[in-house]
Amino acid sequence: MSIATTEDTITRALLISIRTPNVTLQEVDESLSELSRLVTTLGFSVVGSTTQRQKSTKQLSVLGSGKLQELATLTDDSEQAAIQQNDIDSVEFDQDELQQLLTSNNNQVQANVVIFDCELSPNQLHNVEAALGVEVYDRTRVIIEIFSKHARTRTAKLQVEIARLNYLTPRVRDENSGDRERQKGRWIGETAFEINRRRIRDKIADIKKELKKLQKEMQGRRSGRIEQQCVALVGYTNAGKSSLMRALTESEVLVEDKLFATLDTTVRTLQPLTQPRILISDTVGFIKKLPHDLVASFHSTLAEAKEASLLLYVVDASDENFVSQLATVDHVLEELGVDFDNKLLLFNKADCLSEEQQLTLLDQYPEALQISTRNQADVAMVHQEIQNFLEKKMCSACFNIPYTATGIMGEIHSKMSVSEEQYNEDGVRITLKASPITLERLHKMLQISTF
Repeated sequence: MSIATTEDTITRALLISIRTPNVTLQEVDESLSELSRLVTTLGFSVVGSTTQRQKSTKQLSVLGSGKLQELATLTDDSEQAAIQQNDIDSVEFDQDELQQLLTSNNNQVQANVVIFDCELSPNQLHNVEAALGVEVYDRTRVIIEIFSKHARTRTAKLQVEIARLNYLTPRVRDENSGDRERQKGRWIGETAFEINRRRIRDKIADIKKELKKLQKEMQGRRSGRIEQQCVALVGYTNAGKSSLMRALTESEVLVEDKLFATLDTTVRTLQPLTQPRILISDTVGFIKKLPHDLVASFHSTLAEAKEASLLLYVVDASDENFVSQLATVDHVLEELGVDFDNKLLLFNKADCLSEEQQLTLLDQYPEALQISTRNQADVAMVHQEIQNFLEKKMCSACFNIPYTATGIMGEIHSKMSVSEEQYNEDGVRITLKASPITLERLHKMLQISTF
């Protein structure tokens, strides 16, 4: 699955979207536009795209044989493209759309890769590649390749590798099928196929063992933060989560205008510092048609969101498709069992909207904040809203801290909000606010220290 290119070789992609009867033209256009951004993020150059009406995406050849040959004129080595008629199904193809695509390619730049905006089976990939004479990707492979390039931590790399191997496994037979020879009533290639499959299964098992150890360590770190106030940033990919993270924590967090620029969970302290200290975590962005294996792999990483005291739900208000993006994020969060009551909806990039658009948003989402991460006043407003929300979750209490329990005072000032201290002969009477679990722990610490 190598996609490396040299300086002399540019990967030129032709995008194909299949429109089935149950999908609207708007949905197709939105998905195809997003695929174009994904392909660009991967480092490819998009030279054209088209949408074709089909009854299903499950046909063996994906497209009809005659239409595949017409599309082959837009790709390299088209004279070598051929596919047997008895291996494919005939299908209706919009001739006007195809002609428009052909005539729009005025510079005669040929694509050297074709990318379908759906998931293709191994047989479908083989048949289309044979017909077009170039490498063929599906949407799942594009996303997996992006994840592979952007993963930085060991945990993220292992999670992505599991998804990559699960995608690769059913495609091993097709890669080896051309090398098979018949000897003594059996195919030699079948033996090689089984060996390769077993090696992949063994590798997946080894990765899962290592990943399980790392996840235990991650859970241990989260358990160590259980008494601290934690806020998680969630949202669609490229909504501006990392930009907000950088603004709120005054840290050097990677910020790029690309899909899936952030895959690894990052935890930083809210700045300026608060009492108690508040932690902010950035999480992987969501996207439509995210491969199931990747969703399953990142459930452990997204546990930061599930266990957070507050979700900062970041939305790109300037994206015309933000409503459907909201629905996608809601669906994934529901799968994780996230509590939606602890949510602050933030419409980011509000500076890109007209006054009329801002008023419309305000009418539709009156509880949401409209912000720009470039505006320091907006960032300060979010900072204050975080404190206000978390303070409502705290309980007030008074404790008498003996002077002999000096270590406890440091614990109080780091994890609780102190409103008053009175120094008496036998100790300090302190009034504070903290979460119920933190107050219970303080009570037990005082019992032990005075025993």
